[in-house]
Amino acid sequence: MNAPIVLEHAQSAPRLIVRPAAGCAAMSWVALGVRLPCAAACAARIPRVRAHGIDLLGCVHAQTSVQRRTTTLMAMGRILTGQVAIVTGASSGIGAATAVAMARAGVDVLLAARREDRLAAVARAVESVGRRACVVAVDVAQSGSERLLLDAAERHFGRFDIVFANAGYGLDRDVHLTQEEDLRALFEVNFFASVALLRESARRLRAAGRGGHLLMCSSCLSKFSLPGHGAYAASKAAQESICRAMRFELLPHGIEVASVHPITTTTEFFAESAARSGLRGGTVPEHAPRWAVQPPERVADAIVDCLRNPRSEVWTSEIVRLSAALFNACPWIFDLVLRREARRRARQLAREAADAAGAPRH
Repeated sequence: MNAPIVLEHAQSAPRLIVRPAAGCAAMSWVALGVRLPCAAACAARIPRVRAHGIDLLGCVHAQTSVQRRTTTLMAMGRILTGQVAIVTGASSGIGAATAVAMARAGVDVLLAARREDRLAAVARAVESVGRRACVVAVDVAQSGSERLLLDAAERHFGRFDIVFANAGYGLDRDVHLTQEEDLRALFEVNFFASVALLRESARRLRAAGRGGHLLMCSSCLSKFSLPGHGAYAASKAAQESICRAMRFELLPHGIEVASVHPITTTTEFFAESAARSGLRGGTVPEHAPRWAVQPPERVADAIVDCLRNPRSEVWTSEIVRLSAALFNACPWIFDLVLRREARRRARQLAREAADAAGAPRH
């Protein structure tokens, strides 16, 4: 059986040959093998070497080992029934889907977002599966919103166990064209509000002597940025860094922390991003391959699985995760991708400008 990673010392240059494990469809992109020069020299820096392959920063695992663990973890997964979760950005998309998925797993949910009417609909969905729901209309960028939410959960349910900081939005604009107030507003919602909520949650859990589970909705773009999305990607990378540090700061106290890394998801995200960016459109990009587009329910199911079987990162696409590892290991490959993406985006913006001016396309 082929291992996903094989390190060879050739008489010429040492190389790392990446091969797919048997039956591993997620690794089909390396079916022909990817040879990375000097990988043997870099391998000495990789902290963990396993009999079935090399774990590259936690991103590449031996498929056979994962398969063996799956059955065991499903049997040993944590029981969620009776726990209480707080979900921000819960009025639609990943937040709403996650709230309902948690409810199906036996969790009572406090739903937070700005649109109270949309929250009420999600609350009915939670209650339809036999769990309790509490609705709090709030703007997470408002000072003190984290205390308001935690107080509401403790008052309504008597406690909280899970906090999912999901509220956030995107921005499709060149960095040099982004006004400072827009950049700060983006970080206020995506980063500072999320950090404030998880930080205060950790303090209260520690003071109560209880464990818990804290999550932030980051993005696959936390691992690599794209033209037009520099500010958004930076806010998501900051979230990931905070979560990774908090995980091991709080682990001795029984508090789990994880970052969630969705790929292109069919939600209102693109419409909101286009509106804030002054662009037309607002749907899933036409150039996005079908395998890279997913419904919010897929992310929600992965989050619930993480609650049962804690880990540091939640991914729903091993192809994108492995691609991110490749891009970081070989920046020149990513540079080729970015040049192509920059040209595609420039053509798209030119077409939109021509349409807005009523000029014929070329």
